[in-house]
Amino acid sequence: MADYEVLKQRIFETVEKYHRELIAFNDDLADNPEVSSKEFRSSQKAVELLTAHGFRCEYPFDGIPTAFKAAYGPGGHKHKVAILTEYDALPGVGHACGHCVSCSISLLAGIALMDHQDELDCDVHVIGTPNEEEDGAKCQMVDDGIFNDYDMAIMIHLYDQNLTHCTLMALDSRLFTFHGKAAHGATAPWDGVNALNAAQLFVHAVDCYRQHVTPDVRMHGIYRNGGAAPNVVPESASYELYTRSLSRPYLTELNERVLKMAEGACLMTGATYEWEPTAAPYDNLVVNPTGTQAIQEVFDELGIEVNGDAGKIFGSSDIGNVSFVCPAFHPTLQIADKGIAIHTRGFEAEVRSERGHKAIADGAKVIALDIAKIFTDDERIRKMKEDFENGRK
Repeated sequence: MADYEVLKQRIFETVEKYHRELIAFNDDLADNPEVSSKEFRSSQKAVELLTAHGFRCEYPFDGIPTAFKAAYGPGGHKHKVAILTEYDALPGVGHACGHCVSCSISLLAGIALMDHQDELDCDVHVIGTPNEEEDGAKCQMVDDGIFNDYDMAIMIHLYDQNLTHCTLMALDSRLFTFHGKAAHGATAPWDGVNALNAAQLFVHAVDCYRQHVTPDVRMHGIYRNGGAAPNVVPESASYELYTRSLSRPYLTELNERVLKMAEGACLMTGATYEWEPTAAPYDNLVVNPTGTQAIQEVFDELGIEVNGDAGKIFGSSDIGNVSFVCPAFHPTLQIADKGIAIHTRGFEAEVRSERGHKAIADGAKVIALDIAKIFTDDERIRKMKEDFENGRK
């Protein structure tokens, strides 16, 4: 089996050699943000970079126009790892999610490991997973069985704290549309059925329900349509609702109650309703203690101090879905002062900063060393798989 310390030194050398190239790549993505499902230029740039380093790229991948899968060498090793790569931005605030840095980290980590697959007896693939902010390409990939035969998947998110793992919630996104009957609002309102009233009663019911759910639950949304004109009884109104929980089974139970609230609103107003998902459901992240311990060891070796609360709710991401089919890891690196939240202009300003650039090298080392640490230790591999089986029960 390969010597971890020897691999570590070689990984460091490769990361330092190509760090400047990935800084330029990061800044280019930051200057040219593309929102979810529209990352055509970003994905093309990532594929071009990996191809230039000798990777074979399948692009598009899994029927997703902006997804890719990159592999180096003949493959066929005993183990297989996926380094996940996100590159979508947010409307209005660009890469305030930090995905340009995260993408650069993943590409550099793949490059750092490409010549060490024989020593690790491990195929290392870089998989481009777009659309994380909206409809989660990883969800489709999970449904299509892409990750079924991987031993592990990993990526790094950027944050205002360093964490070996973070708490991700299950998420469902639904659009509730209420149907009524139009009528003149002044001359014959009694002839109408007010769909907006139904939507309002529905929202009030959801608000009242908040005090009766577990503390981890989040329910939030916006009106998408409230009618066409003030003097016309609204015949249609819609509300998009996000529901989240740390437990997928509990979230399913909660959503059944929400449907009854919509039914009740219709009983009170005479309206009818229908609902449809607006995005793929995201699952909570299954924490893997053995793999997380390996990340902690790497953090210690690199002098990265864990300075946050891993139990604090981070949000939701489609990597949660991946964690139910293979061990999946989502550590974070700090590039902004504490209190500067992701998805803000303040955070977006940091992706081109010295801290953002340093995180590209640090993050690539974290991913590459974590993979090297695990796949040079048969006992750790066994325990990681055991944790996975126990965690998803």
